[in-house]
Amino acid sequence: MDLKDIKAIIDLMRKNSVSEFELEKQDFKIRLKRGTNGGSPGAISYEEAPVLAYPLPTAANPGVPASVPAAPPAIAELEIKSPMIGTFYRAPSPESAPYVEVGTEVSPETVVCIIEAMKVMNEIKAEAKGVLTQVMVENAKPVEFGQPLFKLRPN
Repeated sequence: MDLKDIKAIIDLMRKNSVSEFELEKQDFKIRLKRGTNGGSPGAISYEEAPVLAYPLPTAANPGVPASVPAAPPAIAELEIKSPMIGTFYRAPSPESAPYVEVGTEVSPETVVCIIEAMKVMNEIKAEAKGVLTQVMVENAKPVEFGQPLFKLRPN
């Protein structure tokens, strides 16, 4: 993971008021926390830790089983949250297909829904790259500020 990716995660944390984020990939683990250890609410600290691997069986170490079951990687899903109070719509009009479905791959600029507030239709973008894993609100239902709308598996 490079510095650009870490900065993008930090920006998403600030925009969505996320206080803690943890990501684990193969031999890399990162944990980001906001407002901890006496820091200001906007401060972010992070830790990097190696992931331990099982020893491979050898003639000198016969007690180790030949195959160690690998745990599935823990993938931290992001939430796309409502930036305002209004009515959630999955499509631009009642006759149109939804902007996105579960399994749709999105980029930060992909429009995922519309929120109507005071007769103004506001396009909501994913603001992250990944695959949608869940739609959390029914079409034409009211939403609150900060309410999760979708779950996204980053890629």
